[in-house]
Amino acid sequence: MAFNVNNFTGALKLGGARASLFQVNITNPVNGSADIQVPFMVKGSQIPAATLGKIELPYFGRKVNIAGDRTYEDWTTTILNDEDFAVRNAIEEWHHSMNKPVANTVDLASASPSAYKTDAQITQYSKTGVPIRVYNFVGLWPQNVASIEMNWETTDAIEEFEVTWAYDYWQVSGGVTGDGGTT
Repeated sequence: MAFNVNNFTGALKLGGARASLFQVNITNPVNGSADIQVPFMVKGSQIPAATLGKIELPYFGRKVNIAGDRTYEDWTTTILNDEDFAVRNAIEEWHHSMNKPVANTVDLASASPSAYKTDAQITQYSKTGVPIRVYNFVGLWPQNVASIEMNWETTDAIEEFEVTWAYDYWQVSGGVTGDGGTT
């Protein structure tokens, strides 16, 4: 028989990976005081795409495509805001260290990219709690700290905000799936 639901479900290893089983870790190079809370406060994220550019070479009236340069999409996280604003404050301080809001300058200590760039990880877990894949973001910094929406009509909700992160590249390591895509 061409259509058999058992063949389909049997092909899903352990029932398929679950989008809700993840954890984010970010090391803040400016103020690491909120780093310990980040894994609990990042409620949403994604594994960003990587794209290889296409170089078209005409040859005798036909275009031949070869792989070009790799680009990485920005990474976005959705963060819950606690009343102490610990994570938001740490990210804002980091953001401000790269460009002071009033003076439009940067401290000499923060001027070098190595002073404000850091690494981060998003770990995908199996339903048994075992890490199955770890994406490492290298050269990460907060590009955009989004607004926190407030409204008198909003009840039974915790504030949240998004941060868009720029980074140099990501690579896969750890977990049961090995080191696919690291070179």
